[in-house]
Formats: sequence, structure tokens, C-alpha cells
Amino acid sequence: MDVLSLYKQAGAFHEGHFLLASGRHSPRFLQSTTLLQRPLAVQQIGAALAARILEAGHRPDFVIGPAMGGVVLAYEVARNLTHALPDVRAIFAEKDGVGGMKIREAFTVSAGQTFVAVEDVLTTGGSVLKAVRATEAHGANCLGVAVIIDRRQVPGPLEGHPLLSLEHLYFETYAPEEVPGWLAEQALQEI
Repeated sequence: MDVLSLYKQAGAFHEGHFLLASGRHSPRFLQSTTLLQRPLAVQQIGAALAARILEAGHRPDFVIGPAMGGVVLAYEVARNLTHALPDVRAIFAEKDGVGGMKIREAFTVSAGQTFVAVEDVLTTGGSVLKAVRATEAHGANCLGVAVIIDRRQVPGPLEGHPLLSLEHLYFETYAPEEVPGWLAEQALQEI
């Protein structure tokens, strides 16, 4: 699967000067909300991530994504896993108002259950790790993290959790005090 082509076809690949949610600056940005509006693309991505999860030998009780961006993705990955795991569920973690995430009371997460966390684009891993920590706080065990695109310079595990990605695309990012002149000359777009 050519994931970058899916982003480009959806008009979800942008070039310019962007302030990322992580606080870093980048000349390229992938707008997953634009891509994830397209059911056929979401179906392809969900099937590909589910296949990667099963190929890795993971058999989760549920799939979790951070709200809002991970809700659709968690659902579609879990839907595709039902072919092999009929009882798998999809849930999401939401902001807790104090910088972390929480699991809504309506979702049952029990000690000993296993899960895979999903995310669209991994830059620092902050959002998905908050979802993982909130879920582990209930006693569940994270089998791994599955992402559409890993943007980190060096791919590999995410804080000890196995990482599965459909694509590794490193786009340089800069701390605010490190933004090069050629990038600083372009109008900053906050996302």
C-alpha cells in the first residue's frame, strides 16, 4: 500500500511552514482528518493495520485510539480484526482536563485484558502514549502501537511498546528556537 499516495489523492499532504501539535515546526504536514473522511481510504488503512497486528501475533481484546483522531481508526481496525477475533472491541481515550487522558466510564477495561493502541501519524507519540497509560492504569496490557505513518527519524519501539506502521516517512522537524531561516521566511500555519 502506498500510504503517501492516499494522502496526496485526498489532498491531505501539505508543504509550507507548520506548527505541529507537538510544538515543533515542519515544512511538511499530513492532515489525517482530511484522509479519514474518505471511507474507502479508511477501509484500506484499517485492513492493512489489522493485517499487521495479526501478522505480529497480537490478539487484542480491544483496540483504542486517542480522541478525536483515533476514534474512526480504532473502529475500522477493530472491525477488520473481527474476521479473526469476533469479540474484539473498539474504544477511545479522551482528554482528562489535566494534560492526560481517561477512559470513559461506559467502556469496560479490566485487569489482564490486552489491547493495541492506534494513531494516525506518530511524531513524538505523546497522544497515543497518554491513551496507553490511561488504559494501563485499569490493569490492561498494551501489546503494541499501530500507526499509519511513523514520522520519527529513527523507527523502533515506542517507550518499550512494539510499533507497527504502514509507512515510515521522516519529515524534518525543528524546535521553535531551531527553525532555519528558509522555513522561518514562510508564513506559519498552526494546526
